[in-house]
Amino acid sequence: MEFTGLNFSLNTILMLCALVALETVLSADNAVALAAFVQPLQTAKQQQRALNWGLAAAFGLRITLLLTATWIIHFWQFELLGALYLLGLAGKHFWQQLQSAEPTTGTDSSLAIAPSFWRIIPLIALTDLAFSLDSVTTAVAFSDQLWVVLAGCMMGIVTLRFLAGLFVRWLEEFTYLQDAAYLTVLGVGLRLLCKALQPDLVPPEWMVLAMVGLLFAWGFSKRAGTELSVVKPSAPLSAPVVVRPLD
Repeated sequence: MEFTGLNFSLNTILMLCALVALETVLSADNAVALAAFVQPLQTAKQQQRALNWGLAAAFGLRITLLLTATWIIHFWQFELLGALYLLGLAGKHFWQQLQSAEPTTGTDSSLAIAPSFWRIIPLIALTDLAFSLDSVTTAVAFSDQLWVVLAGCMMGIVTLRFLAGLFVRWLEEFTYLQDAAYLTVLGVGLRLLCKALQPDLVPPEWMVLAMVGLLFAWGFSKRAGTELSVVKPSAPLSAPVVVRPLD
């Protein structure tokens, strides 16, 4: 498949709008995953900078993937690598959750260390690349005009940045949202694994979107700090002392 040149027509503009809508829908699960990566950083400024630099690198990787998509789709090994990467991220998160749930002694030095700023940037770029294996190849099949696909990809990155910024704030407010994010990563990784090894077993796109919707509903189901603690007195209150006048 080869890309054609510029062609400004009503059909092309409608195709671009449809492609942007497709990128927006497919960016939701990606955005919550990226927000979970930057959430451990200490300040909001660091979180925003990590998203900006990480998505700038991700845009370069997306363009590379886009220009080589017609060649990459013939090699299932790329999808297998993307699947193993996403499954490794999800597995690491839930393994750390299990480890942190175990009781530790006072001499245990295996404390959770916040990831460094420069380590998160390639993590964002590579995760976006793994999530984009489906969306970029879909975009290439959607249109044979390079500028349309490039514009859709650029707008998709802008949408992703906006959504990730929102999810960073929501991760502080909702208790289950971080786990929902990594369950989404797990689901996308399993779908990529099926696509690489058993294409006949790949669930349809509507089923994946329904799964993401259910995970988001669970993630937003409980706000942090909504539990009301009832303070019970440790001992019954003493009866008031009644002073009677002397006869």
